[in-house]
Amino acid sequence: MRNVLLDLVLAAALTTGAASAMAQSTIRIGLQEDIGSLDPARSSQVVDRMVLRSLCSSLVDIGTDLQFVPMLATAWNVSADGKTWTFKLRKGVKFHDDEPFNAAAVKANLDRARTMQASNRKSELSSIDHVDVVDDSTVNIVLKTPDSALLATLSDRAGMMLAPKTLADDASVQSKPVCSGPYKFVQRVQNDRVVLEKFPGFWEADKYPIQKVVFLPIPDTTVRLANVRSGSLDMLERLSPSDVKSVKRDANLTFISMDGLGYYGLTFNVAPNANKALRDKRVRQAFDLAIDRDAINQVIGGGIFTPANQALPHSGQYYDASIKTTKRDVAKAKALLKSAGFEKVNVTLSFGNSTVSNQMAQMLQAMLAEAGITLKLRPMDYAAALDAAHRGDFDVLYNGWSGRVDPDGNLHQFVSCKGNLNYGQYCNAEVDKLLNDARVKSTVAERKPLYDAANKILSDEDPILYLYVQPWPYVLTKKVQGFVAYPDGLIRLRGVAIKG
Repeated sequence: MRNVLLDLVLAAALTTGAASAMAQSTIRIGLQEDIGSLDPARSSQVVDRMVLRSLCSSLVDIGTDLQFVPMLATAWNVSADGKTWTFKLRKGVKFHDDEPFNAAAVKANLDRARTMQASNRKSELSSIDHVDVVDDSTVNIVLKTPDSALLATLSDRAGMMLAPKTLADDASVQSKPVCSGPYKFVQRVQNDRVVLEKFPGFWEADKYPIQKVVFLPIPDTTVRLANVRSGSLDMLERLSPSDVKSVKRDANLTFISMDGLGYYGLTFNVAPNANKALRDKRVRQAFDLAIDRDAINQVIGGGIFTPANQALPHSGQYYDASIKTTKRDVAKAKALLKSAGFEKVNVTLSFGNSTVSNQMAQMLQAMLAEAGITLKLRPMDYAAALDAAHRGDFDVLYNGWSGRVDPDGNLHQFVSCKGNLNYGQYCNAEVDKLLNDARVKSTVAERKPLYDAANKILSDEDPILYLYVQPWPYVLTKKVQGFVAYPDGLIRLRGVAIKG
């Protein structure tokens, strides 16, 4: 924070016209958490994706209507058997180190992301058998089985390209990634800032007026908003719901909110060595019955935390309307605990330390206590909480998922037996079969019954309790012009400028 204020003092001290123009070419964006990793293969946090979208171009992107649009790939088609995808690549593209982007670069990146031990993209790319370089501007992705989610996968981190020459130095990829996006990496100071500057060699450089982007992690939502109001920040993501009304009344601020594709929920550790009580689905069902989602929406959510009952968004084609949101029933919750052999249950709730998550943890603690479930609260740095989750070092984890365009991205990696983000080690062979079968079907009519069947099993076994739909509320100063919100919650700076 001290550094942010110092930057502003220095900027204010510059009096020449050129210096004034330079001051207006920087945008400072307040993030809810610190960055976990800027390696697209390793990344597991939404804030990583917010930064990576400006840093690393992907093969394809999405529009505001969730349709796929060209990026590094300008066109694509799939063979009749659904197993070979051919991508035509944009010519003349260079990475930030002036290395040319070509089909060999695509192969190198995809092979790394799907085989590297530490990659969190392996599950997403598991359908790929191999990648063939046809010529410099053509690449074939050959699949083991058809994969309807492939385009959605390649529109995100799995499709983000790093400069091939840098891939051999794993430490360098993590500390100073070299990509081909509109902005290039300058600096990262952990828990303080990530700095990017405009890459003049980007193919649409004229569409990016901002010269410098500074992302600043500020977990406290009150402090984050105060910095926007004071001018220390130009923009923030994920406004606290309790501040929505006051921001809407502030003539100096712009409020933009978008319904998201994801959710927030509770993941239970059901591994063989985990808390015995949580391995019994009746205990997990008791959690569900003890929680009042409507109260969460009104007390904490400010009316924008729409109650959730499954991983798939209400607005999507695959939402199962037959699954009803559980209404609170403390007596029934107690009866379920008793039938499972427990009068009382003691567990620890791990969560990333932010204003909203602390409020949520305390409210959950109070509601669950009435049903005989005692929560010990374990607030952590968000990156540390996810690291602990990957190690299975938790009882119950409160966290969110920003959501994906294709339903596979909201389910497979979280609940399939070998899913890379299956923190709780839930495993059900029938669910795996349904989700794997859905991957190889090509139409909504073929896929939806499979997702419906999987969701019904998941709503009964409750490996993850879905609490509310992820909203994307932003606050900007009036100087920020041209920002457009997307359902995936990512910050895209194309056309964004600082005026006045």
